[in-house]
Amino acid sequence: MTELTERAVTERVPGLIDEKLKVISRRDPVTVRPGTSLQTCLELIRETGMADSVFVTDAGGRLLGVLTERDIFARLVGPDADLSQPVEKLMIDHPNTLHLDQPVRRAVELMQTGKFRNVPLVDDGDLLVGVVRPVDILKYLAEAFPEELLNLPPRPHQRMVATEGA
Repeated sequence: MTELTERAVTERVPGLIDEKLKVISRRDPVTVRPGTSLQTCLELIRETGMADSVFVTDAGGRLLGVLTERDIFARLVGPDADLSQPVEKLMIDHPNTLHLDQPVRRAVELMQTGKFRNVPLVDDGDLLVGVVRPVDILKYLAEAFPEELLNLPPRPHQRMVATEGA
């Protein structure tokens, strides 16, 4: 077993976060077209169970805007909220995007600002090709330390006196 020391981590992580975003397993974005009702957007968010935003794209797949749960709950409060209005009323126009050739570090920087949980990824033609979330980056980084992480005891402070098992 390799010891997971602070030095081992600090030596490997900088190279990992300078890799291009294309190396990260990304999620398919939940997309809607302009004119989609807020009710439909909420239903899509609820159905997916892991998305907390919908991306508004044109017929060609170009990103027009994003609507997050935060946007909905910050602006629509009360039982008389009009959920029939189109997504364009609440979406954020021209959201920050990253290109697949940009470093993972850039996504981490955007997420650290506290404003972005889902970072849309675009290709050379500015077409929406995916979304990266903090959990995707954590999984990517964890994969770089498989032996160390898989061999951690259930309680990290626990030290085993002897090998368990047969």
